[in-house]
Amino acid sequence: MAAFDFAKVKDPTFFKENVLNAHASFRTYASREEYRTGSSSLALKLDGIWKFAYAKNYTSAIPGFEKTDYDCSGWDDIHVPAHIQMEGYDIPQYANVQYPWDGREEVQPGEIPQRFNPVASYVKYFELPESMQGKPVHIEFEGVESGMALWLNGSYVGYTEDSFSAHAFDLTSYLQPGVNKLAVQVFKWTSSSWCEDQDFFRFSGIFRSVWLYAIPTVHLEDLSVKTLFAGDDFTHSTLEVALQVEGKGAARLTLRRSELEVFSEKIALNGGSALFSHAVENPYLWSAEDPALYELEIELLDDAGHLVEVTGQKVGFRKFELKNNRMLLNGKRIVFKGANRHEFSSITGRAVGVHTHEELLRDIITMKQNNINAIRTSHYQNQDALYDLCDEYGLYMIAENNLESHGTWDIHQAGIRGIEGVLPNDKPEWKAVLFDRMNSTYQRDKNHPAVLIWSLGNESFGGETLLQMAEMVRRFDDTRLVHYEGVVNDPRFLETTDIESHMYSTVKDIKEYLAQGDKRPYIECEYSHAMGNSNGALYKYTELADQKDCGYQGGFIWDYIDQSIWKKDRYGKWFQAYGGDFGERPTDYNFSGNGIVYGSDRTPSPKMQEVKFCYQNISVTITANGFHVWNKSLFTSTDAYDCVALLHRDGKLVLEQQLEGVSVAAESHADFPLPFPIPVLPGEHALTISFRLKEDTIWAKKGHEVAFGQGVIAVVRSIPSKKVTPFTVTHGTHNIGVRG
Repeated sequence: MAAFDFAKVKDPTFFKENVLNAHASFRTYASREEYRTGSSSLALKLDGIWKFAYAKNYTSAIPGFEKTDYDCSGWDDIHVPAHIQMEGYDIPQYANVQYPWDGREEVQPGEIPQRFNPVASYVKYFELPESMQGKPVHIEFEGVESGMALWLNGSYVGYTEDSFSAHAFDLTSYLQPGVNKLAVQVFKWTSSSWCEDQDFFRFSGIFRSVWLYAIPTVHLEDLSVKTLFAGDDFTHSTLEVALQVEGKGAARLTLRRSELEVFSEKIALNGGSALFSHAVENPYLWSAEDPALYELEIELLDDAGHLVEVTGQKVGFRKFELKNNRMLLNGKRIVFKGANRHEFSSITGRAVGVHTHEELLRDIITMKQNNINAIRTSHYQNQDALYDLCDEYGLYMIAENNLESHGTWDIHQAGIRGIEGVLPNDKPEWKAVLFDRMNSTYQRDKNHPAVLIWSLGNESFGGETLLQMAEMVRRFDDTRLVHYEGVVNDPRFLETTDIESHMYSTVKDIKEYLAQGDKRPYIECEYSHAMGNSNGALYKYTELADQKDCGYQGGFIWDYIDQSIWKKDRYGKWFQAYGGDFGERPTDYNFSGNGIVYGSDRTPSPKMQEVKFCYQNISVTITANGFHVWNKSLFTSTDAYDCVALLHRDGKLVLEQQLEGVSVAAESHADFPLPFPIPVLPGEHALTISFRLKEDTIWAKKGHEVAFGQGVIAVVRSIPSKKVTPFTVTHGTHNIGVRG
């Protein structure tokens, strides 16, 4: 019987064992009714209370705890999902560039700390429900930081690293009737932790959900959906669906938009792969402005024609392409008005739970209400729900792979160490693990229309390995582009990225680059660093992006939310803790707080006002004779909004009127007369033209202001004096005469 060997955790070439193939994220159901209700008899969620033991290193961990005869009933309880550091074990540690063990132990790239490297031992007892018994059973961990070994009923099942990818194992041969003992050992730092040097709090533990899945006789193992268009004709599309199936039978594929059925077809399945395509005429096109989604329902039937499995996939018909050195969405030049977003909660860190989904939804709504149209998932795969919400609400995504080795090349650039210490560079021992990570990123999220760009990672220098990762993704997917900013620091393989991507360049720098030949589209994957009283001069970037056919196509603010954690002080009072407040060393202190929303309650900071105004899609300029409207939207007319004029005198509202006929097509300009007469009363008179939602949406109520423009139309110093003719009064015997 195979056994787990902890010595391999130090080996960069050992990063997984007995892990099932990565696949798209979807849920399976045993019937149409289960599919409609979202409750599956083929799945069992293991979230909740687990038994737990903590050790500061591997030699201190309890040996043999995974064995069936080892009694763990007296152990502590811990929540899953959760970080152990948020449950009273170890402490959160915020570090930016430096590695978290720097100054503690002398550790070379690929090695792991020995004296302090917390080990978390988990145990979960479970019984399979009747609906899952007698079938093959898989287990999937959606996120474990950073490495884990797995046992069931005392038998070693497998091992995996990569904190932010989902990993599945086959438990079938290890299951027993009645109660089963699931044991997991989680290591805070593995050799792969050298690839996870992101600017964030360092945690560990099972921080995303754990699922058991029963596999019916015919089972959809993987699903790939593409919407294809020929040339610039968007009235005809082909829906291409690739299925990877276990078992023989048939599949019925049905495409619907709302209640309207577009088609329903049945195909034979013989196990393995199957390719299905169907023409779709005049599809509603998906964009952030109008996130039109279709529902693809897939029903699997066995050889006898019995329905055994149902699943579904949201489909957005859209075409993203690089044409004449410009990024186009559905034939239009796109501008990213984006933000980088860490997955973070001041209550649970990066752990996912019920309330964190509410926080996630709040983020999406806040972004939409403030004209943010794009997210870069800095710098790893986020939870599934983010991608689903971006599809539904309409947010473009740069989906970033879990890779950052900033601490290895930063000291090289500083001249402290030679290039031999830089990771991954061209080191052969790191290639397999990085290819696996990029493959996992692609496979899980390949069906989301919101994902327009794959990002290889963040701040990991350059080299042939990253080039080969890019080439691998291009082989998988010709409907998206590949992004990698790191070639700026190591330009040996510029073809690694399809996009010229920089961080924190000035507008002057961008203009100078564009003047050199405008070879490919340019974005700022990080800009307008949002720490303290910042985000000033953001308008200079948005004005550049607004220039006709400009090669600069927007950027992503660093970053969306303050990374701060609720903590009690010594008097029992709660406060927002930043780096260093937990006594951790090394640390980068309050550099964890650089968001445009506050970490405590996710409310927008005052900086968000500037972001909302600069990112608005409708520009209004007040002139002496009227107002000019520039509709920068790609697909939406101003007819979608109410246009309201407001007149303020010395800051006080004196007139408000809804205007009719302010109709400006997408990507168009128009002039309109002043809606009010020129004021004559003393004071400063300002005209505001406001565009507001006509109807409720899923992200804002009717009347929400999406854009405005304001300008002074008159300043009246005083009431003009008139020439007065003197008059005289004459008194008579019976009357008075007045002249003048």
